[in-house]
Amino acid sequence: MDFMEEGKRIGDGLIRFRRELHRYPELSSRESETAARVLGQLRELGIECRTGVGGHGIVADLRGEGPGPVIALRADMDALPIREETALDFASERPGVMHACGHDAHTAMLLGAARLLQRRRFAGTVRLLFQPAEEINAGAKAMIEDGALDGVDEIYGLHNLPTLSAGKAATRCGPLMGSVDRIEIAIDGRGAHGAIPDQGADPIVCASAVVMALQTVASREVSPFEPVVVTVGSLRAGEANNVIPQRAELTGTVRAFSAEARETLAGRIERLAKETAKAYRCRADVRYVRQVPVLAGDDACVRHAEAVLDEAIGAQNRVQAAPTLAGEDFSVYLERVPGCFFWLGSGPSTGAERAYGLHHPRYTLNEACIPLGASILAAIAFGRLSEAGAATGRGTAG
Repeated sequence: MDFMEEGKRIGDGLIRFRRELHRYPELSSRESETAARVLGQLRELGIECRTGVGGHGIVADLRGEGPGPVIALRADMDALPIREETALDFASERPGVMHACGHDAHTAMLLGAARLLQRRRFAGTVRLLFQPAEEINAGAKAMIEDGALDGVDEIYGLHNLPTLSAGKAATRCGPLMGSVDRIEIAIDGRGAHGAIPDQGADPIVCASAVVMALQTVASREVSPFEPVVVTVGSLRAGEANNVIPQRAELTGTVRAFSAEARETLAGRIERLAKETAKAYRCRADVRYVRQVPVLAGDDACVRHAEAVLDEAIGAQNRVQAAPTLAGEDFSVYLERVPGCFFWLGSGPSTGAERAYGLHHPRYTLNEACIPLGASILAAIAFGRLSEAGAATGRGTAG
């Protein structure tokens, strides 16, 4: 029996587990109950585990019958601070917290892959990474610091996509998702009466000018062939309508689609903010926080994943992924070892392009993608180990 058929056989159990996670979501770095549920499943399978990795992360090694490569598969576990509006029977029971990105499904898929792989003979090791804190771009770094990638040769992961029908997938060689950085800008002026502005230095007017100046990073300082975004998401200043405050504070996000463009952005943003502030008799302090790099897969690993997908769902159901400046901390793993990250359709069979997207309070997931995702992850790892076994003459059996 092949992985796809086996995945269907265990699909109902995986869906039940996903619904349990969906009902009790946990925010980033607070995934203790989720981790305990995952650990219980792994212990039932008799799989060797290490807990508390990078916070509430779990590393589980499925060891084969002999030496060989270590192929890692990753799923994220955290939820979002969103109030669910789906009215599902298994909707979140925790006010203001929701699995609006489908990490509950990713976790179920990886557990399914573990079940499928445990029934196979192979040489080498499949390492399962159940990761916390993806939504705050912290989990991958923390797990790596705790040794999650030690000895790993390749890594693979996926993300569900509700605007792509279940049964389809999207892949791309090279950059797939953007880098993610954070900016924090504090502007100090001089407070005054709102009716006597000449006696002050208005940080609100200055902050407004800084916001507009930062838009020129993308439009005038970077090549139009280099996708870059600088978005100011918050501006806080003042308490009263007739008072010029002393200080204004801005925060924002910075995205790029190449490492080269990303390297230039911190300096450009700092110069524009500080020099603009001077023109308004204010002072700007800029904090640039690097979070995650551009997500780019290794071409050979992408081609391997594509071959598995084509066999599983048919080449006609695999499309080229559109580039996006949304980010994913899977990119931190890919900085260190070769691998592939791809989109797995989780939308309705018709009209998926109109479905509620990721991070929406009415986001829903077509659960048909869960056994399929489990099967594909298992087949990717097994196929890579089979290739390595054939190359060394050890062989791999189903």
